[in-house]
Order: sequence, then structure tokens, then C-alpha cells
Amino acid sequence: MSKKNETVVLVLTLIVTFGLTSSIFFWLIKNSGIKLFSLNNSSQTLKQPSSINTFAEVTNVPSGLFNYGGSTTWAPIRKEVDPIIQTVFPQFQLRYTDPTTGAPGSGSGIKMLLNNQLAFSQSSRPIKDEELKQAQQRGFTLQEIPVAIDGIAIAVHPNLSISGLTLSQLKDIYTGKVINWQNLGGPNLKIRPYSRRQQEGGTVEFFDENVLEQAKFGANVKFISTTTQALREVAKNPGSIYYASAAEIIGQCGVKPLPLGRKSDRLVPPYQEPFIPPSQCPQKRNQLNTAAFKSGEYPITRRLFVIVKQNHQSDQQAGEAYANLLLTSQGQELISRAGFIRIR
Repeated sequence: MSKKNETVVLVLTLIVTFGLTSSIFFWLIKNSGIKLFSLNNSSQTLKQPSSINTFAEVTNVPSGLFNYGGSTTWAPIRKEVDPIIQTVFPQFQLRYTDPTTGAPGSGSGIKMLLNNQLAFSQSSRPIKDEELKQAQQRGFTLQEIPVAIDGIAIAVHPNLSISGLTLSQLKDIYTGKVINWQNLGGPNLKIRPYSRRQQEGGTVEFFDENVLEQAKFGANVKFISTTTQALREVAKNPGSIYYASAAEIIGQCGVKPLPLGRKSDRLVPPYQEPFIPPSQCPQKRNQLNTAAFKSGEYPITRRLFVIVKQNHQSDQQAGEAYANLLLTSQGQELISRAGFIRIR
């Protein structure tokens, strides 16, 4: 046999051998339960979170201590979810971190994330264009992963006699155009609107963009530091009004949530009917109108996001793992238990 023919035979033999070896290798991998990951996308699992039932099934959860922070709206979710995550993954240590200056909120959380003070953050509003630009200037990108649905509820004094408000009436109250409940079908009583400051949270920013349509707050608005403090004021003052996450208002005993609508002939309650009056609380509490929030029939709804720093480092892995945990069946059930609406 000539050398040329010998070379051809040798090459063909090597190709056949490689093909058989590769087939055997991938057959063994497939039947061994071993998972393969791309080096360029190592944070992705072979299962989608929606098909995973429990936290324990989530893969690629990192080890270490990870600071996170952000939205105060998320507080009930943190209370329900974080202790169970720590039990299932003790090596995945989570520490909520307040800003060194100013109040905690969605905006301050994203700012801390941009300044490398957090591994990931929680937000009750989407990422802004200027925040995306700041991230690019720092050499990474930001990703928002929606994990829950929330609504903005309106709280008034339990004795205020009013059937509800339209969005335009709510805007008129907070821009100072209407200052007496009598102008809205209520008693002859001065309106005292409360709000947190715009720079202090995603809820205020959302309200500013979607209700006020970026009109300025009226001079009649009294700014207050926390929702807890505001609800105490509303419970004491008959003419007062406040807005916050529905989860923070609906089950409260000292205030009354108002139905809202885009039009006066279609006011939608944020609670399940029939309404449970404060006199029956806390033995009974109002529950979220889940169907109206999911369908969008209730006029002020939004999504809650995990904000992930995409820098191909452990911070990104931590943020994606946290979001994946919340998107499991177990995570979604805990979100529901915390008073929010499942996104899946």
C-alpha cells in the first residue's frame, strides 16, 4: 500500500474512533445526571425556574456573604423568603444593607448597586435610562427580573364617607387642585394628603409618573418618612389620605382602603368584597383583590424586580440565584403569603 493510501486510512480510522468516543461520552453524560454549562453563560440552569417546585432544586447558588438592599415595599417578601433561603442554602448568606445617607428605597438601592455597595438590589420600579447609562460607564450592565405583581392602594380614615376615587380625582388631591372632600362627594372636611419624598422610593416615583403624570406635588402635601408613620397619621386624622403598596394597606385595622377607577362608574376595590370594617379587625382582615390586580382591572398595578449586575462575577450569580429562587413554585407561594400577587 502506498504512503498516500496509508495516510487516508489512518485519517478515516481517527475520525471513526473520535465519533464513537464522543457518542459514548455524551450518552454517559446524559444518563449520569451531570449538567453541562456554557462558559459564556454559566449562570443558566438546564431547568427554568417556573418548572422548579422547591428552593432545594435551584442550582448554581453561590457561597459567600452578599449585601443587597433597595425597595421598602419588598419588606414583607424579605420577611417570608430570606429565612427559608438561609435554611436551604446556609452558604448563601444574605444581608440587607441600608444606604449610608438618605432613606432606603428602589432608587437608593440601584444607586448603591452602581457604586459596588451591593451584590444585587430589589426595586418596585423599572430601571431608568440614566441608570443604564451609568452602569455602562462603569463597565457592566443592569438587568431587571420581574418576580411579583403589586398594586398601589389608597388609605383614608375609617370614618371618611366616600365611595372611592378616580385617578383624575386622586391627581387633583395631590397637586392641590382639590382641597376639600366635599368637592369629591364627601363631607365638608379639609383634605390632608401624605406622601414620602420622591427621592426616597420607587412607589413615589411610580405614583409621580403614573398618577400625577409628573405634575408637581401641591403645597398641601405633607411629606413623611415611612409608611408606618403615615398610616398612624391617617388613622388619627379624619381628612387624611395616603398611598402605598397594597400589601402594606389592605390588611391594616386603623385605615380604610378606597376603591379606584379610571372612570367614576367603574370603581374597583383593592380588597376582596365584601369589605371587612375595622371593627371586625384583627379577628378578620381584608384580603387582596388578586383577580383585579392580575387582570389589570385595578388601575394602578406594577411589577417588582430583582436588579442584577451583569458583570460575569459572583454578584451576577448571586442576583440571578435570588431571582431564580423567587420564581420557583415555593418562592411564588411565599410571595403570595407576603401579600403580593404571583407572577407565575
